[in-house]
Amino acid sequence: MAARAAGDVLVLAGFVVVCLGGGAASGLATPPGEWYASLAKPAWTPPAWVFGPAWTILYAMMAVAAWRLWRRRAARPRESRRALALFAVQLALNLSWTPVFFGMQRPDLALAVILLLWVAIAATILAAWKACKTAAALLLPYLAWVTFATALNMAIWRLN
Repeated sequence: MAARAAGDVLVLAGFVVVCLGGGAASGLATPPGEWYASLAKPAWTPPAWVFGPAWTILYAMMAVAAWRLWRRRAARPRESRRALALFAVQLALNLSWTPVFFGMQRPDLALAVILLLWVAIAATILAAWKACKTAAALLLPYLAWVTFATALNMAIWRLN
């Protein structure tokens, strides 16, 4: 029993490292910089300090959701495997948005990425619902934030 608990903690830590670490690495590799500061933005753009805490919380929730799906693999193997595969797809899209938007300075291409991301998150939530409703619920704030981020991305693209 203790070995299983230790294994669960290690897997949770792994998901935290992948989600938080991946997000941090993506952000640090391609920070907003002067280019972003010079862009016209809608009046409803949040202050810059909001993004770090918001993404930290969301990545932590994503890690817990993935861990809960991983724990359901014995009870709901097909459902948890599908949800985890979709989770990996959405995470890859998530981590690619920052380099496209900030690194390549392409809000137009980033809009395409974030639209695909939104679809992938929604698909992940639907698949997760069949394996673990708590995991699905943990991803709902993420979908809400990405919905807002999509609108912001679109507005910035249109203004510039």
